[in-house]
Amino acid sequence: MNTNDSAIYHMCRQDEWAAAEQAGAYAGSSQDIADGFIHFSTAAQVVQSAAKHRAGQSGIVLLRVDPRKLGDALKWEESRGGQLFPHLYGPLPVAAVIAVYDLPLDAAGRHRFPTELNLQDAS
Repeated sequence: MNTNDSAIYHMCRQDEWAAAEQAGAYAGSSQDIADGFIHFSTAAQVVQSAAKHRAGQSGIVLLRVDPRKLGDALKWEESRGGQLFPHLYGPLPVAAVIAVYDLPLDAAGRHRFPTELNLQDAS
């Protein structure tokens, strides 16, 4: 697996991202700060990550991030089910974010991901 070429994803509250845009960097959610790194997922992991960690939460945005802009602070570490997950040990520069998407909830309380990312099929 070449872990440096594809975008990685992070979910956070809209207000957290708005503050990060003003500051120029995102320090992470309270959970990220407690864990000592910012949690990311690959395209194949993000739908499951949303269901596990953000179920039913409204006001969430999905950040699509270019991992090449994160340097050595990005580490690929074993986590859920033995999979490698990207973890950022430091703040996320706003300039590394390729796109930001709203994640509205459907009638069942699951997040609806942008169809152009084709993420539903990857989970």
